[in-house]
Amino acid sequence: MDQAPATTPDRATLRAFVADLPKSELHVHHVGSASPRIVAELAARHPDSPVPKDPEALAEYFTFRDFAHFIEIYVSVVDLIRDAEDVRMLTYEVAREMAAQRIRYAELTVTPYGMTKRGIPEEAVMEALEDARGAAARDLGVQLAWCFDIPGELGLPAAEATARMACELRPEGLVSFGLGGPEIGVPRGPFKPYFDRAIAEGLHSVPHAGESSDAQSVWDALVELRAERIGHGIRSVDDPRLLRHLAERGIPLEVCPTSNVATRSTPSLADHPLPRLVAAGVTVTVNSDDPPMFGTDLATEYLVAAELLNLDEGGIAGLARNAVQASFLDTPAKSRLVGEIDAYLASWRRTQEPT
Repeated sequence: MDQAPATTPDRATLRAFVADLPKSELHVHHVGSASPRIVAELAARHPDSPVPKDPEALAEYFTFRDFAHFIEIYVSVVDLIRDAEDVRMLTYEVAREMAAQRIRYAELTVTPYGMTKRGIPEEAVMEALEDARGAAARDLGVQLAWCFDIPGELGLPAAEATARMACELRPEGLVSFGLGGPEIGVPRGPFKPYFDRAIAEGLHSVPHAGESSDAQSVWDALVELRAERIGHGIRSVDDPRLLRHLAERGIPLEVCPTSNVATRSTPSLADHPLPRLVAAGVTVTVNSDDPPMFGTDLATEYLVAAELLNLDEGGIAGLARNAVQASFLDTPAKSRLVGEIDAYLASWRRTQEPT
């Protein structure tokens, strides 16, 4: 990342820069990306749901008391995905909104068990995801990849089903295997056999850890689940040995600042551990997690990070490069996307030169 500037450009200038910066996102949930427009449309299709049908009422609905309440609300939105057309529509519309943010590549965390246990055939889920992925690339210029995610609160039966779908039905866009949901009361270790199976099939390990729990959960994710990236990981700051390990091994963290405040995993943005993580030499990527639920988007998260880290345009471009390098794109694709970022930064700097 570029060194922090002596004086940071004003927020309006940085907002304009971030708006058109080619971006990648590595920690963003499939259902959690549904905007009020999309959620309201799904709720209208399923009127028995408690989810409000009015987009304006969703802002109040998405106000969370704590992490457990967030999970409760999240599950109610998951329940709106009841057939393959819901899956396809949601996925394509999420990609449309990513395109408007200049997101060029996203590894979307999908929880197939949440859809199949509601009766959608497994093969239909895979076909709907892939159909939307192809259309997003063709129509919108957004490349999607999948992380199949175990809903940890549903235990080992959910892990078994998710691992089986990932390994036996593996859709073309699937690149990684994850573990989400609440961390407290859901230790990482018991999920080891399912991660071992996914890794043996060539999938990357990207579990959540160290968000609402503690640094030990990050160690458990690294040792037991062989994590290559950590979802969140912000409590790593509480363990100096862990910080050194992450920095020395180049293990990236998928940091989601606004999400961490919304779920009460950190008390405020001013208290967020991001600056301490960066100061310790840990590779960080900036992400939005469940953006509409938290009233944010990826561009806003870049601006939050810029303020916390005192970054100018070069520093923000460095965060964008981090996301590309930490992604599971192949080397040529990484080079192309980094080239887009560098070209955009160079063009921006030329426009800012005094005439």
